[in-house]
Amino acid sequence: MIEVLIAILLFSIGTLSVGLMLSYAVQLPKLAAYRATATHLAAGHIERMRANPKGNHTSDLNYDGNFSHLALADCTYPNCNTESLSAMDKASTQKKAREQLPAGGLQVSCDDTPCTSGNLWLVWQEPSTLAALKGQYSDDCPPQVIDRFTKPSPRCHYVRFRL
Repeated sequence: MIEVLIAILLFSIGTLSVGLMLSYAVQLPKLAAYRATATHLAAGHIERMRANPKGNHTSDLNYDGNFSHLALADCTYPNCNTESLSAMDKASTQKKAREQLPAGGLQVSCDDTPCTSGNLWLVWQEPSTLAALKGQYSDDCPPQVIDRFTKPSPRCHYVRFRL
């Protein structure tokens, strides 16, 4: 009888381990999709910057861990110039990041003026069920993200660009 109880205990521990592994494995495709979306948004924003090389492309981090939607800036003829076009591009990418990534945000920093090279970060919030990844910054997040947001810890996609 004791042997049967020990066998059931070992079987239940093994089954529980497999269940935890499967629950984690089910989430991985979604996390990979977030990373692919961030890559796509970053590439698109850099192309917008290349199309408007004289605009002011620097943007502060708009990630705040919030899921609210953002308004889109407008650039209409005849009042559209390089500055309003770059403001519309930033707002458009920030809006797409917020819509396509959980609580997504964007930051761009330029090395020089006019911007010919710099850094771009897309930041988003991973699901809270990934307790094993909390506090792990494997990404190159901007310093204000690491300093301000520890719980839940956001994920970052960093791109170094040259126009």
